Amino acid sequence: MGQQLSAFDAQFLNFETATNLAHIAALTILAPSASPEGAVTREHLIALLRRRIHLAPPLRRRLVQVPFGFDHPYWVEDRDVDFDYHVRELALPPPGDDHQLAEQVARLHGRRLDRRRPLWELYVIHGLAGGRVAVYTKVHHSAVDGVTGAEVLAALMDFEPVPCDEPGEPGEDPAPLQAAPDTIEMVIRGIARVLDNPLALLRFLSEAVPRLDEVPVISQIPGAGLVSRIVRGAGAERLPGLPRMTVPRTPFSGPISQHRRFAFGQLPLDEVKRVKNAFGVTVNDVVMALCAAALRRWLAKRDELPRVPLVVGIPVSTRGQAMNGSAANEVALTMTTIPTDVAGAEERLRSVNRSMQIVKERMAAAPAAWLLEFSQAMPAALNALAARSAFRFASRRAPAMNLLISNVPGPQTPLYVCGARVLALFPISVITDVSGGINITVFSYDGRLDFGVIVDRDMVPDVWDIVDYLGDALAELTALAEKAGPRGGAGGAARKPRTSRRRSPASGS
Repeated sequence: MGQQLSAFDAQFLNFETATNLAHIAALTILAPSASPEGAVTREHLIALLRRRIHLAPPLRRRLVQVPFGFDHPYWVEDRDVDFDYHVRELALPPPGDDHQLAEQVARLHGRRLDRRRPLWELYVIHGLAGGRVAVYTKVHHSAVDGVTGAEVLAALMDFEPVPCDEPGEPGEDPAPLQAAPDTIEMVIRGIARVLDNPLALLRFLSEAVPRLDEVPVISQIPGAGLVSRIVRGAGAERLPGLPRMTVPRTPFSGPISQHRRFAFGQLPLDEVKRVKNAFGVTVNDVVMALCAAALRRWLAKRDELPRVPLVVGIPVSTRGQAMNGSAANEVALTMTTIPTDVAGAEERLRSVNRSMQIVKERMAAAPAAWLLEFSQAMPAALNALAARSAFRFASRRAPAMNLLISNVPGPQTPLYVCGARVLALFPISVITDVSGGINITVFSYDGRLDFGVIVDRDMVPDVWDIVDYLGDALAELTALAEKAGPRGGAGGAARKPRTSRRRSPASGS
């Protein structure tokens, strides 16, 4: 029987419009191939996919809709994946620099996926300076989250430089073809779900009311935070209180357009760890502090810096806690503030550490599965209506948050695609009317942090400035870490990490 989407996975289909797109992606930069065949081509990747698609189930599934949207859609296996459609090839004009690549990726990222087919596309991009090749891969968020998305990419990669013509292990036969229920059975299942909704609603209320202060959109309703504090004070849940979160208006607040801009850069992980060790914080704390510094500088340059901190949404993995073991997305969205209102670099880092400690304590006391319960508590048709209504409310009245920041751990050893070494893997995520016109996603790989910054083109036309400011912020913290003494194990002069808009570390030059 076809696998039905969880209510939470279906949300990513429900909120999608011409401007609010719900796919996530990765930009993989490959070194010039050592294979005698030369650079990696579309034909090489199609052959690789044919051999390994059994290792990436989201790539061989397509949607079947329930009549009239009465219930959530189903995934069914597609044994005849049209690789000629899904895998494409293009080339940049000379000189093929990183800015040209980012512009092309932004255009690709601004296009919706075709729901009549498996929800993914892959582009092989030639013409990069130095003989490099880029691979842009996007998959719908209803099919993967950040962790499973990385697993899908891993299915195409090796820990050794296996040549393009290496046959490898033969692909296993996919699981037996799964058919969606017939129309009558879909309706019967939908009715059963509706009957179960009152119980789901009770579960949601017990889990979520103490946490209304971190529910997007709902947290902005007057009195929501007070209700949360009263319920927690009554002993319903022993949760540390969040700081009051007033979401300020910024140039990247409000309805977004169809158009995107993208920028990317790398920072050395050893520099980040040097700061972490010197101040007794975590790598993620340092990442959040870098983002706070970069955004503060960007806003101040435009005389748009709010007097209160920005409110950020942070996806947190809940693997092992989700209601539905077959759900593609097992994440909770927690919210906190980042100290863009603080001038000092060390004070910003300390502030981030305190805020993130509260988030961790709340997650440890009661893992935040409320968002899954909230999705499950409504009939499918109402769920879709609620998602669209929430987006309209947030974009026109009060933003739910200012931006999203996500940090996904990756392997610290080199990877290869068809014999070509992976130089970098830049993540690209989602911007929406609700979450704001900036999303900063970080992937750690092979001793570096790879930053992908996706923005609305009209709201943030100069996105490369943010990438430069991230490097400046790390240089400032590294200099402070040097002064902090031997606790951090640092030595030598501080140096500015290379994230220049003119020459990215991924350029190989």
